[in-house]
Amino acid sequence: MKVYKITDYRDIVQEEDTVLVLGYFDGLHLGHQSLFQEAQKLAKHLGLKVAVLTFPESPKLAFSRFEPELLLHLNSPEDRLAKFAEAGVDFLYWIDFTGEFAQNSSSEFIQNYVKTLRAQALVAGFDYRFGSDQKDAHYLKEVLDCPVHIVAEQQWQGQKISSTQIRQAILAGNVTQARELLGYTYNTRGLVVHGDARGRTIGYPTANLAPLDRVFLPGDGVYVADVEIKGKLYRSMASVGKNVTFDGQELRIEAHILDFEGDLYGQTIQIHWLDKLREMVKFDGIDSLTRQLADDEEKVRVWKA
Repeated sequence: MKVYKITDYRDIVQEEDTVLVLGYFDGLHLGHQSLFQEAQKLAKHLGLKVAVLTFPESPKLAFSRFEPELLLHLNSPEDRLAKFAEAGVDFLYWIDFTGEFAQNSSSEFIQNYVKTLRAQALVAGFDYRFGSDQKDAHYLKEVLDCPVHIVAEQQWQGQKISSTQIRQAILAGNVTQARELLGYTYNTRGLVVHGDARGRTIGYPTANLAPLDRVFLPGDGVYVADVEIKGKLYRSMASVGKNVTFDGQELRIEAHILDFEGDLYGQTIQIHWLDKLREMVKFDGIDSLTRQLADDEEKVRVWKA
């Protein structure tokens, strides 16, 4: 996959005809994947390459009052690139969704971007809108003389699959639902840093994670997880939240990695969130805490998807 960062259409140098896929694609969930499956079919049938024009940050930043959550994503930049490659994308074009870009009318967008990207076929979702005049994908069918495939709404349990729905599930700690909507396990990448080292004193040493990416974190709780270390997965019990038993004030992400020995400080690892075990609880002492941790470990060891 070739990746290009452009400032506007004048930076585009596209030498091959394409099936162009349009959208933001935060998370590349099952709904998004249906678009790329359609694009791959078209590309194979027409002998074309698959191209994507998308944005590194949410288009809402150009229109909405700023909230820190607008800068958060469902994937790290590296994971997002990997997902595009897995989806069969040959050419990926990044452009910032600025106020200037938003001023392009639908006709200007078609002339400047769609045609410059040599689109001989287009794929978009049923709810895709573009241009300052907010035309929908059906308008593309009216004005273009090439195939335009509009992919219908993809549902899960009677509801539209959406990035918003997935974000809500993650924030609520419902990582199993997030996995079903994404089509893969949600994960958090981070650097192992020093913490309070209390876990070591009670037989449950933990890796403390400092997140490296602007991604959504699961809601407070204790989870079944797989921790990825140098490409190998280790079953783990992981937690998100303040260490309330010891009156902690800072949000912590910690993982007790089963059957692992070694020094992880300074290493980058990934926590793959599998299921939520329980809420964070304030215990009345070390004994009750260690009994609960032993119970958590037993459940984690026998957990199956």
